[in-house]
Amino acid sequence: MSLAVLYSRAREGIEAPLVTVEVHLSGGLPALNIVGLPEAAVRESKDRVRGALLNGHFEFPKRRITINLAPADLPKEGGRFDLPIAVGILAASGQVPLEACKGYELIGELALSGELRPIRGVLPVALTARDAGRALILPEENATEAALVRDLTILPARNLLQVSQHLIGSDGITPFDQDVAAGAALPYPDLGDVKGQEHAKRALEIAAAGGHSMMMIGPPGTGKSMLASRLPGILPSMNEDEALETASVLSISERGFSIKEWKRRPFRTPHHTASGVALVGGGGNPRPGEISLAMNGVMFLDELPEFDRKVLEVLREPIESGRITISRAARQAEFPARFQLITAMNPCPCGYLGDSGGRTCRCTEEQVARYRARISGPLLDRIDMHVEVPRVPPDQLQNAPRGESSERVRERVEACRQRQLARNGCANSQLAGEALDEHCRLDETGAQLLARAMNQLHLSARAYHRILRLARTIADLQQQPAIAPTHLAEAINYRQLDRDNR
Repeated sequence: MSLAVLYSRAREGIEAPLVTVEVHLSGGLPALNIVGLPEAAVRESKDRVRGALLNGHFEFPKRRITINLAPADLPKEGGRFDLPIAVGILAASGQVPLEACKGYELIGELALSGELRPIRGVLPVALTARDAGRALILPEENATEAALVRDLTILPARNLLQVSQHLIGSDGITPFDQDVAAGAALPYPDLGDVKGQEHAKRALEIAAAGGHSMMMIGPPGTGKSMLASRLPGILPSMNEDEALETASVLSISERGFSIKEWKRRPFRTPHHTASGVALVGGGGNPRPGEISLAMNGVMFLDELPEFDRKVLEVLREPIESGRITISRAARQAEFPARFQLITAMNPCPCGYLGDSGGRTCRCTEEQVARYRARISGPLLDRIDMHVEVPRVPPDQLQNAPRGESSERVRERVEACRQRQLARNGCANSQLAGEALDEHCRLDETGAQLLARAMNQLHLSARAYHRILRLARTIADLQQQPAIAPTHLAEAINYRQLDRDNR
């Protein structure tokens, strides 16, 4: 038969849409044409495929070859279609049986020698192939990543010859069945290393338990960055769905995904010179930015006022929605962006305003006001907790015993998060609408306390709801069914900048 139909996958954001590879041989002068909106790397595949077939001692048909990558309006990029195109030519020319190709999806880049080279973004391909009920033939080096997806038949191949022998039935490929998810992940930094700062550690535990965003304000060298780096170690352990979602984003990134990162909470620390595109993603062919690479983890913005204000403003919508849509003239891509935002800043440009260590602040009131005005009110309003991190006295640094370990704190955080999931179906930071009204109901004393705080601090409706969510988390940590005035007072106390700016 002169027509062969095979299946592969493209890349569109974090998705892997199906691509039907149709190969047709017809009479006429020998030629090979690829249609279906191929980009340069896909158009160049005809030379790689030709070299791979000839060097693999296959017959390259001296006929007119037309390859259609459907759907025609979906952009195709990269070398991932080399393998299905080569196998399609072999099937259309009768060198492998066409019936044997059914039930498989093929993906991989070919070297001129016929060897298979790894590609990026295998994990989304593996997830969609499993959902489609087809086995996946892919390069050997990609097998470990694809094996993170359960209930999928993975057939790793070294070269085109091995794939053809499997389809012919002479020498089948052994399915990959190694349990790659059983390996130990890299350890997190331990919270026990932090001496002093009990108030900040308490705030960090609350933030971890409810998934709340947090800003730390304090002089240089007080441990703000050290505290932030310990947050991933006290967050609840990732479930398999979260781990797959996080790994899928890393899989399509420039750096790629390492098996050592499986079920490890990301911790991203972009420099303050980062652009808006670096934070949210973009480019002609949209790629995920820092907020997507921090999926189900932490993004730490140190020296927050040093970031360009326009760059910070792009964070406002993703913080609320948990997704980012990047639109270009020719295409659109959507990436997940559910991250926990942790920021740090000095109290003034010189860093020593209110410092108890004896350093004198040299800044004028106008300079301090200008410095803090670099962070817009709408962005500040979206940060749940504003926490002071003062200087630790020397005697505490020298003589303080080792603090509570991350493991013990994580046990409390996980128990608290389980209570939230059982009651709300989500973390407290995501409560909204009727669920917020139902689970964050206040008694008369609490309602009066919050009303006074709203009037005195001039809080917005958004800050009002964030205080309620925060108080709900504090109550959950203490295993209390209702929000008490003490829980509410502690939550209001974490609006430090609202008090300073009133």
